[in-house]
Amino acid sequence: MIPYFVDPCYRPPHFDPFNGKFYDVRDATNPGQNLMINPFETEERAAFRSTLQSFVESEIKPFADGWDEAAAIPWELHQKIGALGVWGFGIDERYGGLGFDDCFMRAAYNEELAKCGANGVPAALNGRMISLEPIQRLANEDIKDRALADIVAGRKGSSLGITEPGGGSDVANLTTKAVKDGNHYVIDGSKTFITGGMNADYFVIGARTGDAGWGGISLFFVDADTEGFSRTPLDRKMGWWCSDQATLYFEDCRVPATNLMGEENGGFLAIMENFNLERVALIAGMLGMMKVCLEESIAWAQERETFGKPMIKHQVIRHKIADMSAKTDAVEALLNHICWAVNNGDIPVAEICKAKFFTSKALEFCASEAMQIFGGAGYLRGNLVERIYREVKVMAIGGGSEEIMRDLAVRQMGL
Repeated sequence: MIPYFVDPCYRPPHFDPFNGKFYDVRDATNPGQNLMINPFETEERAAFRSTLQSFVESEIKPFADGWDEAAAIPWELHQKIGALGVWGFGIDERYGGLGFDDCFMRAAYNEELAKCGANGVPAALNGRMISLEPIQRLANEDIKDRALADIVAGRKGSSLGITEPGGGSDVANLTTKAVKDGNHYVIDGSKTFITGGMNADYFVIGARTGDAGWGGISLFFVDADTEGFSRTPLDRKMGWWCSDQATLYFEDCRVPATNLMGEENGGFLAIMENFNLERVALIAGMLGMMKVCLEESIAWAQERETFGKPMIKHQVIRHKIADMSAKTDAVEALLNHICWAVNNGDIPVAEICKAKFFTSKALEFCASEAMQIFGGAGYLRGNLVERIYREVKVMAIGGGSEEIMRDLAVRQMGL
């Protein structure tokens, strides 16, 4: 037997204090694996992740490149994913939800889905995620009974419409207006970069109902077939080819006054609160992308020979692998801490913001290093690393840009 201190695959059995069991994490068949232990793992979470991994391997990965090139995913995929319960976290069972929440499971879903290598797929599927919580918490019972179960099951789509052509990150100064007119509100304005917007059946729309600034914003539930509503696709994107991003138009769009979600002029705080779990999901997705870059780089470096030996034997390549692995470990540890905090009733806004920009920079590094390891092969379409390299920037911008995240983090620190 090889002594543990010289065996690169050895890790001693790990004792999990939460359920009193030992786990042997050694896997001699996969020497490049990430062996960092998650102290918060449970059998239920491990089983959930295993189900997701199997689904991604069989139902998404073989088709992801074709879907991306065709700029669309089949709607059946929404329903297959919905059947796994991934959109039911935090949603009451009466509306088709799971009746419980678990941030670790939310993170596992986003991480594993991102490993399909074409992140337009999770983007196309998950446009509904940031609209679900506001609908359950703020919409009236009729809307919830009519829409939520279909959205959670993947039979219908929904999207959140906040970003506008004239001001992406400046949510407090959005200009789309909603004016009260008897038993209706009349909405005028536009939204853009709305993920899932071309296929969504329902929308949660932010509009100005009061004075300038954050105190004059309200949220509305809008059906896609409402008169005065229209949409056009965003074409020629750098990445996310198979995801439908849209520009939305509202021209004398009349919605019932009962479609006001929550209190009038109280929408800004609801929007800000909703962004926190979206950012956790983005962090988890970026972690999955980082792991793909690392794993693909290791596999390529073991196979490819240069100067008479496998690339993995060259010190310069080994150092790249070490740096990528270290950054991946750091992100995973930070994400686990955030999930633990959320599950214990805290929303650590500063930590989420810091993790968001830290992870996007770490992903940028890993994607760039993976491209260097692959060389010319990495520049060819159909390669997982090439696609991830193109999709880095949308992760650094969407859900709160790196600049906004840095500023918000410092403000949350009381400075």
